[in-house]
Amino acid sequence: MTRHIHLIAVCGTAMGTLAGMLKAKGFQVTGSDENVYPPMSDMLAAWGIPILPGFKAEHLLNPRPDLVIVGNAVSKTNPEVQALLDSGIPYLSLPQALAEFFLKDKTPIVVAGTHGKTTTTSLAAWLLNEAGEDPSFLVGGIPQNFGASFRLGKGSFFVIEGDEYDTAFFDKGPKFLHYRPFHAIVTGVEFDHADIYRDLNHLMGSFRRFVELIPPEGTLFLCGDQQNGLSLRSLSRATVITYGLSSSCDVYAKDPVFDAEGVQFEWMEKGRSLGSLRSPLPGRHNLQNLMGVLALLSGLNLDREKIKKGILSFQGIKRRQEVRGEAAGVTVIDDFAHHPTAVKETIEAIRFRYPNRKVWALFEPRSNTSRRAVFQKDFAKALSVADEVVIAKVFKPEKVKDAPLLDEKALAEDIAARGRPVAHDLAADAIVEHVAARVNSGDVLLVMSNGGFDDIHRKLLDRLKR
Repeated sequence: MTRHIHLIAVCGTAMGTLAGMLKAKGFQVTGSDENVYPPMSDMLAAWGIPILPGFKAEHLLNPRPDLVIVGNAVSKTNPEVQALLDSGIPYLSLPQALAEFFLKDKTPIVVAGTHGKTTTTSLAAWLLNEAGEDPSFLVGGIPQNFGASFRLGKGSFFVIEGDEYDTAFFDKGPKFLHYRPFHAIVTGVEFDHADIYRDLNHLMGSFRRFVELIPPEGTLFLCGDQQNGLSLRSLSRATVITYGLSSSCDVYAKDPVFDAEGVQFEWMEKGRSLGSLRSPLPGRHNLQNLMGVLALLSGLNLDREKIKKGILSFQGIKRRQEVRGEAAGVTVIDDFAHHPTAVKETIEAIRFRYPNRKVWALFEPRSNTSRRAVFQKDFAKALSVADEVVIAKVFKPEKVKDAPLLDEKALAEDIAARGRPVAHDLAADAIVEHVAARVNSGDVLLVMSNGGFDDIHRKLLDRLKR
């Protein structure tokens, strides 16, 4: 009988969330990791889950766990993994564990796509909750309304963020193939994860396999504004509903008006109006995400008045355009953007939210794709949407051995040629001093990284206060 479950690489967002879910289900849970930083470290502490420092064989002794879950951040050569393979202790990947312990008796709603998964999953979970469905959810972030990255509800729906990244060292297929989708939203597909996918067609192959998993009784919701995603339509055995901002979609936003308070629009479904709505979420990409959720909820025949109220009360997600504070009249915002499309859309959303204010883009090339040169020109175009740009040093460049690195100097020169002041090749502390010397009251500092960025948000606020 499984009682004690240990997680290797527990501080990843998804792994930490799974640890909390297992704890809530009544298991004794421990974890190990070497990259420990908020918000996940704080969440694990609040759940009473001990984090053993580093990766060591002794973490599997005294007490010996009944089951180990291996995160995809660790390789077969990891010393704790090596000890696990020698021990005979049963082990699973994170997606296998989710399917085994949580998805068996639920109706999974899986949100997939290159961008917008976290926001869309969180929105779906919140609006289902406000409609009285009491859903379970797992999301790769922390929705402010729930204050946690998971919830185990009593209702029939389980909303889960479906990641196309590989599963574990012993399973190189994408995670979302384990999630048993009944309903699915695909927000669109662009090339990403250059460390595991050769090109866009290779990546599309994973999404094709995902779409084929949806049963005929289910529904596939595709963003009709994005051609790569739309190409999946012919593969689906399930009913396909398109959504987006174009009137060619089955469900779309008509005449959207963006302002500092969000967006006002008319909710259209197959040529008829379902009413005027307001959303506090800024930017076109967030409106697209919302339309995907509205298409889903309409298909489930949920109370539209409750849905409208739920939209107005949605508070967003930590690290997704999250205001970390204000000092000396300067607003510091944290965002997870690390793909050029997400970078551009995020900067544009901040412009809507803070009209007539100078917007800085502080960008750390940290993800496996952004550290490579694959999007060299695209990043220049995306970052130039800001008024001033700072590019941090490429994070751990020695880890990228299979492809050319992003050329920070060439990127800065390209941005400068587009008429934007730019600094590059700076560590976090140097960025803080550079910004402090040039920033003015009223400016907005948009920090974009998919990691901790050396706690630069706090350092900026502390320095500005002085």
